[in-house]
Amino acid sequence: MTIPPIREWWSELSLDAQVEVLGDTAPHLGEKAREEIRTITGAVVGMAERLSDDDLAFARQEARAEVDAAGDD
Repeated sequence: MTIPPIREWWSELSLDAQVEVLGDTAPHLGEKAREEIRTITGAVVGMAERLSDDDLAFARQEARAEVDAAGDD
């Protein structure tokens, strides 16, 4: 199984799922993140799915951008 590109679902994940993606189990996806990715994309996301280094770098960059934007308010 292959998950869809992260750019297709990252911005639609809940904050909890985003934290899970970047948490202690990275690059493996937790249940909340897998379920939300299934809902967002319609893809089959198995328990053994893991993010590539590029996907993790993208997620970290996006999370940092969100934090920076919130600090500008």
